[in-house]
Amino acid sequence: MDIFKRISEHRAEMGKLSWTGTFAEYIEKVRENPELAMTAHARVYRMIESHGVEEDNGQIKYKFFEKEIYGLDQPIQKLVEEYFHSAARRLDVRKRILLLMGPVSGGKSTIVTMLKKGLEAFSRKEEGAVYAIKGCPMHEEPLHLIPQELRADIESELGVKIEGTLCPSCQMRLKTEYDDRIEDVLVERVLISEENRTGIGTFSPSDPKSQDIADLTGSIDFSTITEYGSESDPRAYRFDGELNKANRGLMEFQEMLKCDEKFLWNLLSLTQEGNFKAGRFALISADELIIAHTNESEYRSFIANKKNEALQSRIIVMPIPYNLKVSEEEKIYTKLIKQSDMNHIHMAPHSLRAAAIFTILTRLKESKKQGMDLLKKMRMYDGEAVEGYKENDLKEMQNEFVEEGMSGVDPRYVINRISSALIRHDVQCINALDVLRAIKEGLDQHPSITKEERERYLNFISTARKEYDELAKKEVQKAFVYSFEESARTLFENYLDNIESYCNWTKMKDPLTGEPVDPDERLMRSIEEQIGISENAKKAFREEILIRLSTYSRKSRKFDYNTHERLREAIEKKLFADLKDIVKITTSTKTPDATQLKRINEVTRRLIDDNGYCPVCANELLKYVGSLLNR
Repeated sequence: MDIFKRISEHRAEMGKLSWTGTFAEYIEKVRENPELAMTAHARVYRMIESHGVEEDNGQIKYKFFEKEIYGLDQPIQKLVEEYFHSAARRLDVRKRILLLMGPVSGGKSTIVTMLKKGLEAFSRKEEGAVYAIKGCPMHEEPLHLIPQELRADIESELGVKIEGTLCPSCQMRLKTEYDDRIEDVLVERVLISEENRTGIGTFSPSDPKSQDIADLTGSIDFSTITEYGSESDPRAYRFDGELNKANRGLMEFQEMLKCDEKFLWNLLSLTQEGNFKAGRFALISADELIIAHTNESEYRSFIANKKNEALQSRIIVMPIPYNLKVSEEEKIYTKLIKQSDMNHIHMAPHSLRAAAIFTILTRLKESKKQGMDLLKKMRMYDGEAVEGYKENDLKEMQNEFVEEGMSGVDPRYVINRISSALIRHDVQCINALDVLRAIKEGLDQHPSITKEERERYLNFISTARKEYDELAKKEVQKAFVYSFEESARTLFENYLDNIESYCNWTKMKDPLTGEPVDPDERLMRSIEEQIGISENAKKAFREEILIRLSTYSRKSRKFDYNTHERLREAIEKKLFADLKDIVKITTSTKTPDATQLKRINEVTRRLIDDNGYCPVCANELLKYVGSLLNR
């Protein structure tokens, strides 16, 4: 790659985005595209929407968030639809501060960072272009130049709505530089940028004794006050506070609830009326989305204080809980590890899943549903089918607790413990047992875990270990069964023949004698029991298989060994159970014979080629499964 050529191309692309013209020319642009005059809230919503929206099983997914935020589809949907979409339509929620409330390391600050970066990128596209009065310290909407008396007619003419007034700086420049000829005022295209403090502001509270309100609203420029003679002269004032610079975009208020009261008073007027007070000027208009984030304990303390009632009514609280899906939690860990310099160390399959199972179990609450334990609940939340429970049961459980996901182990702790396992000397590969061991060792060092919680967490580690044991056995089972795939297909066909005879109340023909015989109930049950099909449920399961078989036949499609996932799993487990002695002997023999060695090499190769193992963890897996089977 020619680095300097790429830099040159990038510079040329940025140059194409620049535009400067008169207000009269800008009006023609607005006439062609009224969307140029959209509000800050509408810009954020359009930006999110521009990345695509899809519906999955009744759940709306916004693709903008999918690369960084995992397992929070419902909270994100609520956030976008109840706040951003409503605010974009100029409903009253745009006059509220958006407060993201949730546990530590739950994704709140990630959401804010994504919105800021998304706005920056969107302003570089035609549909997200932002135009401002040239030289304005608040990069103001040019339509504010239009006098109030003329706005109704011009709004109707252009198909836009004009809100807000000129900032003090632009009011003076209109008189002194342009002689009140608004058509000559220069307008330029601006790019939203946190780095350049254009359209994005960030306020973080510090010591209230030393922090000045000027950080929010700007300050007097003492170097020029003697020249202009008055504190109310806009030329003697720096409009460089975070509220000034965030105009037309987004303002992040970090740790808002820890902030001194005097800094919050400005937000009351800004949210409700769209303006704020600065220096010795009239109220200054600002069009910006204010977003803050906090944890639950700070929020509870805040609402308990009666002095905060006025601000409470101007806040919309959006709970951002922890993710509750094992598969999504795995993605979080994968993302964080990829960002590190430890990619050279191989992670055996299911290592992150074992950690995710432990983490999710700590976040779930016991359901009141009869027969429902945390493990079943975890599986249903992750989209797995659990016998005896349906979609309605899942929805009931999701609505059972408002605060589910607001407590438990955070991803940061788990990734810290995985890091401690990765950083050990002379490690080529780590597996699930290494990860669970590291998590267990770290519990004693975790400052906020009580003795009772530690006991619960140790039980969850034990549960995660058992789940991994099943995954490990299944992995080896599949690798062995592949060598006997023909046997598996024969067993599959035999099962289909038997259930067809059972469901149709017909006899089967004995393959040796040719005499009519009853379906082989023992064979059918030995397969069905592998996946937990009860005696009462066997008839429904067999009929469901037969209906699926009939549907495939009607559509001239072949119903084969891999068509029905649960039946395939049952066949493999049955075959593996029959082969268990062979597997035990093969995996645990210290000096295998030629046949056993050939089988071990074949299974190892399959684990490496198809399942993502390396030679080290493949051999460790075989030894571990051998020890499990010998218990």
